[in-house]
Amino acid sequence: MLNRRISVLVVDDEPRVLRFVRAELESDGYRVLIASNGRQAIELHESERPALVILDLVMPDLDGFEVLRRIRVRARTPVIVLTGRASDVDKIRGLDLGADDYLTKPFNPEELAARMRAVLRRTQGPASVDERQLLTFGEVEVDLERRRVTVASDEAALSPTEWQLLMNLIQNAGRVILHEDLLGMTWGPEYRNDLQYLRVWVSRLRRKLGESSHQPGLIKTVPGVGYMIREPDRIEGENLPDRADGASEPDPTDCANEPEPAPEVPS
Repeated sequence: MLNRRISVLVVDDEPRVLRFVRAELESDGYRVLIASNGRQAIELHESERPALVILDLVMPDLDGFEVLRRIRVRARTPVIVLTGRASDVDKIRGLDLGADDYLTKPFNPEELAARMRAVLRRTQGPASVDERQLLTFGEVEVDLERRRVTVASDEAALSPTEWQLLMNLIQNAGRVILHEDLLGMTWGPEYRNDLQYLRVWVSRLRRKLGESSHQPGLIKTVPGVGYMIREPDRIEGENLPDRADGASEPDPTDCANEPEPAPEVPS
């Protein structure tokens, strides 16, 4: 059960939306902070350090994209972006800037609450691997203690969701995780059937790990089954824990890099 006094920062320039979301979240037991513009949002984020930010993308003066960029420079606070635009371009841009989820206006308050719970579960839950480890996969190094990933010595800035997805793959290194199992572990049971959602996030993670269609990397695909990450080349620290249930040994002949079409975020 989530801590019901979790602080949530809601950012929107529409007073009607702020009143509506604030009433819904407060009735659910959250401590709600509100900001009607980007600059106020940044100030509140700095002073209050909320556990979660709900951020409208379209605002005057300082828009949501810039607010998100500035938050990501200083913190890993989970962010759910709101957009009234039908185009997937804004959703993809928000995810690329480090958002953890998105919701299109108008939205159902129950769906917002469910997405909040899923984001908080995966960002506040206990680490699934020994945090003393430093793992090396070729040019990719994963420092679990510092929650830091480098590719050829350059830091790859992962969002909390990308980090959790990577951790779930690493926990089962060398074994295939079924699509539905990886969705459930990373986002919660309500996402178990959303295969396109998983493909978008895996594609984003692959790009940050330096992979492309011309340069395959450490995340492999078993077509129609799931994903796997290969065993680390070197582990500094304790051994990896036992694999989670639901992961199976791969057939190497079935493993291939997934084609990398331009990712489409499902509407």
